[in-house]
Amino acid sequence: MRWATFDCFGTLVDWRHGIRTSADLIAPGQGARLLEAYSRHEHAVQAESPALRYRHVLAEALRRACADEKIKLNDDDASVLGTTLPYWPVFPEVAAELSALRAAGWHLALLTNCDRDLIAETRRRLPVPFDAVVTSEDVGAYKPSDAHFEAFRCSYEPTTWVHVAQSYFHDMVPAHRLDIPRVWINRQGERPEDEKIIQQVLPDLGGLLATVENA
Repeated sequence: MRWATFDCFGTLVDWRHGIRTSADLIAPGQGARLLEAYSRHEHAVQAESPALRYRHVLAEALRRACADEKIKLNDDDASVLGTTLPYWPVFPEVAAELSALRAAGWHLALLTNCDRDLIAETRRRLPVPFDAVVTSEDVGAYKPSDAHFEAFRCSYEPTTWVHVAQSYFHDMVPAHRLDIPRVWINRQGERPEDEKIIQQVLPDLGGLLATVENA
């Protein structure tokens, strides 16, 4: 069986758009500032409390972002990211590219830094079915821990496996560490800290099938 595993948020779902527009709901005009501040805090919250549910990670990282930016956050507004996450938009090329993978016989899985309930709601918006999902709630850890990858390997014993993700830090680094073939979806035009970690790189999912089959 051939498996392509994916990170979800940032890779298939527009995580930056979701956070920016959701933050604008509670602090109009400040969404871009809060997105950048949020990005500085999320991993620290996850590292401090690996078993913390993702909706609580979202709330705590937003609280810290607002504190950084001197933006008042009402207590009942801290949950806005967890509330809106199931409605964050899917990138436009996802349907065609994942459909092409399935038509070519690839099985699809999600390895996500998310809770079971939130990813279940998000999956209703994804345009193709997935054959497996491993969440942070399942493994009690957040990537870049190896836990998602090891749990998937143990459960499904893939003979061919390629991991596809946008985050260099959360996904490319552990996939390299575990010697898993990988495709970096470099949507932000980032420069990797270590070029040797990167095997295949695309600016979005366009042309993914050919890239995966050559990984």
